Amino acid sequence: MTAQLTQDVSLAAEMLRAGRLVAFATETVYGLGASALDENAVAGIFDAKGRPRFDPLIVHVADIAMARQYVADWPETASLLAERFWPGPLTMVLPKQPVISDLVTSGLPTVGIRLPDHPLARDLIRQAGVPVAAPSANRFGCISPTIAAHVAEQLGDRIDMILDGGSCRVGVESTILLLTGEAPTVLRLGGITVEELEDAIGPVRVSTGQGSEGDQSASPLAPGMLKKHYAPHSRLQLCDDVTTLEGGPGQGLLAFTPPQNAERFDAVEVLSPEGDLREAAAGFFAALRRLDALNLSTIWAERFPQKGLGRALNDRLQRAAADDE
Repeated sequence: MTAQLTQDVSLAAEMLRAGRLVAFATETVYGLGASALDENAVAGIFDAKGRPRFDPLIVHVADIAMARQYVADWPETASLLAERFWPGPLTMVLPKQPVISDLVTSGLPTVGIRLPDHPLARDLIRQAGVPVAAPSANRFGCISPTIAAHVAEQLGDRIDMILDGGSCRVGVESTILLLTGEAPTVLRLGGITVEELEDAIGPVRVSTGQGSEGDQSASPLAPGMLKKHYAPHSRLQLCDDVTTLEGGPGQGLLAFTPPQNAERFDAVEVLSPEGDLREAAAGFFAALRRLDALNLSTIWAERFPQKGLGRALNDRLQRAAADDE
């Protein structure tokens, strides 16, 4: 089969209700959606992506009322965060209601739940009338998709429909915050920064735990926690100072700002001429994908300032290069 590319939200919603797989735009990256209440449809997500079933999925909702319907506890902290950051790139991990299957949560008693900041995504969920389980719409472990063509390239023959909502504005996945422990804990860095969270609710912890791809001894608490993830086919190497790189044939560069030695590389992608981390995040995965399409022997990537969205981008780089360092 070949996925149907459409902007018809009503048709996409009908497909979701029928247990089919629909990729759709959010403000972060494209998601691969299925009804979170249909276990067979959810199983199709894992099969289409080649995703191990120990890696839990995020459930997307149309509004706060829908979110509260599928969690067993909604603390005051969740209300504060929802008021400040929803709709937006924040996933909250809370105790789940039994109607959310263990397949969605990989057997965990908690569920990650999010209200996306994309009108097409919210309209889709609202018309479908069900919460939508959706990881990124790509093959497991590969570069995340930020336009519909990226989805078609990797999953076009494995899913039913792609709801085209244009380019993703944020460009990196949501921040995932665990709210069931002694203190709020960031499980995955993402589109909402640690600084923004702490401004809203006070100090938060940042998890340093990493799973290992293929290790099924324990389920990660959230998506994006495996050591190897977001990886290009080309060898990815990280650097702190681009000026020290020799470059050469078959060498590419993913640079935060314009490098002084661009002529040393066969291909260069500059993420933000002015050094804006939000601009860099929005174009990050697309730029990495363009470099990867050139079949370079090595892609060098410049680390970002370890602040704000730079922390999330460095996390993606570290996981993408995990086997090469």
